[in-house]
Amino acid sequence: MNEADSVCEIWQSLGLPGIVDVHTHFMPKRVMDKVWRYFDEAGPLVSRSWPVAYRTDEEQRLKTLRGFGVRAFTSLVYPHKPEMAAWLNQWAAAFAATTPDCLHTATFYPEPGVEGYVRNAVDAGARVFKAHIQVGRYDPTDPLLDAAWGIIEDAALPVVIHCGSGPAPGEYTGPEPVATLLKRHPRLRLVIAHLGMPEYSEFFDLVDRYEDLRLDTTMAFTPFVEETMPFPRSEYGRLRDHADRILFGSDFPNIPYGFIDAMGVLTRLPGIDDEWLRKVFYHNAVCLFELTAP
Repeated sequence: MNEADSVCEIWQSLGLPGIVDVHTHFMPKRVMDKVWRYFDEAGPLVSRSWPVAYRTDEEQRLKTLRGFGVRAFTSLVYPHKPEMAAWLNQWAAAFAATTPDCLHTATFYPEPGVEGYVRNAVDAGARVFKAHIQVGRYDPTDPLLDAAWGIIEDAALPVVIHCGSGPAPGEYTGPEPVATLLKRHPRLRLVIAHLGMPEYSEFFDLVDRYEDLRLDTTMAFTPFVEETMPFPRSEYGRLRDHADRILFGSDFPNIPYGFIDAMGVLTRLPGIDDEWLRKVFYHNAVCLFELTAP
């Protein structure tokens, strides 16, 4: 059985029409090439060997995702310097316009004028934003971002945010900046990437406090991550209890293992039942993004 058949077997056995992946990356080619080169060189924010599993052209990557039965996905773009986010937003809008199963994605950076291009992205139909605190090396509570956060909060748009300190800590990673941000903007629909690894417990504490906070499963529980940032056994109860607040994410195409591994590890978690899997693989995202279910 090939990988696509194995992936489809998982969601078909659950009676689902497919899956929704909230954490995938599609970028302008020259940006993606630089990202792949950074992984190849095991840069400081990666800190270990990281072979990219799905290093193919864009058309093939789309074909691969669709072959897995992914019905909706994201193009999580993110800037690492000023005067980059608005251009990425233009690219992502055009990509979504020609790729109907991709959720229109946008991003931002703390810089003068950020609220203007965030407003433009919202008005243009953005469905999800991406914030990468680690790569961007910025404080999410930077005053330059306050108006932009307010626009996103009022629009009730999800933000997939890499704010945990894995795979390597950054100056502003960890739960404290996010906790401060949520005090200012408590209605933000943040989706904490990677379950907040390695600060799993602290981010679950925030989920307990804020009803619009969610987490994605990206890379969690895989042997690659468990070697260095294992999920604490003490938190499996909260993992089960928050079945409505957890979304499947893969980090495709940049994962150093197969897509089947990202899904398979979830099916083998202790105490997890089929209803939890149905919510995480599909129903929670359908609800969050108001997708049309078949």
